[in-house]
Amino acid sequence: MKDTVNIAVLVSGGGTNLQALINAQRKGLLPSGRIVLVISNRPDAYALTRAANAGIATAVVPKTACSGQQEFEARILRLLEEAGAELIVLAGFLSILSQDFTDRYPRRIINVHPSLIPAFCGKGYFGLHVHEAALLRGVKVTGATVHFVNEIPDGGAIIMQKAVTVREDDTPKSLQARVMRQAEWKILPAAVEQVCAGLLAAPAAAAEPAKPVRTGWRRKDMKLR
Repeated sequence: MKDTVNIAVLVSGGGTNLQALINAQRKGLLPSGRIVLVISNRPDAYALTRAANAGIATAVVPKTACSGQQEFEARILRLLEEAGAELIVLAGFLSILSQDFTDRYPRRIINVHPSLIPAFCGKGYFGLHVHEAALLRGVKVTGATVHFVNEIPDGGAIIMQKAVTVREDDTPKSLQARVMRQAEWKILPAAVEQVCAGLLAAPAAAAEPAKPVRTGWRRKDMKLR
């Protein structure tokens, strides 16, 4: 019986969430999984240095060097297959994946998003834009969400969430830093371990297609008492 799930992490930038996973692995907090590959769409991403320093294999697939989305994803898929990746973690990966790609890994692709989904999520909500929107709206609580990935941006089933209080003197950058420190870096490793443990315990059940998050209600759903 397999002891661990092979994990591939897709990144685009500095790799702070990747570092959280590496730290968790070093501390024995990720016993059900093992990071075997880090792929970036940007050759200058510092996340690649973090991976190399941890002895993890790296690869670069620049989207600009591909003829289109199909070739871009085909190259990534080839790398994933060669590494025997069983779970894919999007950790600051700033490229939308097609339904053809996500359908190949049902409930085996997860993403961390810097808000409490369904708030401030979907197309256009990434990085500082999320925190700018939260401050503009005047919310008192924000946070982070780890969810499965499907064809809908930030639309897959929620795995884990953690709330973070918004301060009156917050700026987008200060809020971003606190959400990462208090939420993202905590729930991402925990969610990865939970999913890996589930894959080892019941691989067939864990591979069922994810359902999109329901973000609204219908009048007929309401019942008067």
